[in-house]
Amino acid sequence: MLNSVIPKWLNGLIVGVVLFSNTLLWGCVVLVLGLIKLVLPMVWVSNVLHSAYQGWCSGNRLGLKLSNAQITTVINGDVNKLGWYLLISNHFSWLDIVVLSAIDVLPAPKFFLKDELKYVPLIGSGAWAMGMPFMKRVSKAQLAKNPALKGLDVARTKHSCRNFRSHPTTIINFVEGTRFTNAKHQTQQSPFKHLLKPKAGGVAFALEVLGEQFDAILNTTLVYQAQSNHICGSFLSGRLNKVTVNITLVPVSPELLGNYQQDCQFRARFQKSINQLWLNKDSELAIAYEEQSSEIVIIPDKEIELP
Repeated sequence: MLNSVIPKWLNGLIVGVVLFSNTLLWGCVVLVLGLIKLVLPMVWVSNVLHSAYQGWCSGNRLGLKLSNAQITTVINGDVNKLGWYLLISNHFSWLDIVVLSAIDVLPAPKFFLKDELKYVPLIGSGAWAMGMPFMKRVSKAQLAKNPALKGLDVARTKHSCRNFRSHPTTIINFVEGTRFTNAKHQTQQSPFKHLLKPKAGGVAFALEVLGEQFDAILNTTLVYQAQSNHICGSFLSGRLNKVTVNITLVPVSPELLGNYQQDCQFRARFQKSINQLWLNKDSELAIAYEEQSSEIVIIPDKEIELP
């Protein structure tokens, strides 16, 4: 790591440049390949596209290795890099995407993204080229005005998940649907101390489409330890001390497969299962924070929204 020979702020600057350059380079390559794929929907183009995406993941891995932060990944169970997995995780920061994409023992990660991200240069276009689903939440008021919007996320999710059958994949879903902030936690009146309420729909739809192909669900908990109250700011200033990624394999049991949209009883059972996972995750975070009570542990209270 560079932190042993250079100041922390310079370490953060170098790491930031590495990660930005990595995204700029591979984002452009993936976009061009995605446009070629539109014209020449051939297998070799898709293979080259996925190789370029793996290059982006490798660049993220390099950036994290150069950083001041200690990155620890603990996997409870055996994973196969040539398999298919559904990874569900809590969501604290933009850095979550970099951290999860850099885990080299997992198949290539693909993300469920908020619809607003499709307008972000390179990130949105790259995700489009890779066929990742953009999740657009529809309010009850919007549904009342336009009932045709009902099920829009379902169709998008099913279409994108079918595209993932061709290459070993880890589908990553931040189940809370947005990053944790104290303001959101209070607005939701979340029953969890360290988490927002989980949104089970995306998980259920992915399981409905690819359930029989998934080798397991990867129940993942991200824990950050830093010297300020902003994760990305701490990381880019070299003051992020530690990131711990705890992954537990959960079997894809028959009870988790069903028609979430139309079967009310299944939907209730599935939501109960996800809520139980979230209760366990909340307890896991509480223990982690208690063990690190002598340090500053990050629960961000601010969020910079997209324009």
